[in-house]
Amino acid sequence: MKQKTARLLLILLVIFGNVLLDQVTKVLARNHLQGKGVQRVVGSVFIMRYTENSGAFLGLGAGLKQPWRKFVFSIFPVLLMAGLTVYIFRAKEMSRGEHIWYACIIGGGIGNIIDRLAFNGMVTDFLNFGIGGLRTGILNVADISITAGVVGLIILIGLQQRREKLRKTALPEKDSN
Repeated sequence: MKQKTARLLLILLVIFGNVLLDQVTKVLARNHLQGKGVQRVVGSVFIMRYTENSGAFLGLGAGLKQPWRKFVFSIFPVLLMAGLTVYIFRAKEMSRGEHIWYACIIGGGIGNIIDRLAFNGMVTDFLNFGIGGLRTGILNVADISITAGVVGLIILIGLQQRREKLRKTALPEKDSN
């Protein structure tokens, strides 16, 4: 029982930590960056520029018309986050790392859902990274959390598969005699 409680607390801590960090940084961006143009933080490598995004990553889908817009940017994300939450709480064979990465995805998803519901379908974006002409789109902490969760899961699952493959090849073959 202690292990289940610890797992629950870890998942909730990561989810709520991501949501809190995302929402606090978005409030700060709305209060301090709106209307100020580009703010250089580390030269041109890290800049901040307030924008309201009506689409998904890089503005994808910004031109969708209703009712598709409401489904794609409000209903579907809520269903997806609910499904992922149920999945990580019910999965029996999931590592601590998998719990953490899935919780990052859920926390980031919830952060952007809160914006969509509170700001008429818009999400506050303000972070931009890059070198020269190679730049990210303008994004937020929730986007970073989601991306880190997906990349973390890909790496973790790849490492798990590699370990399993190595374990299978290291096992001595059974003699059929």
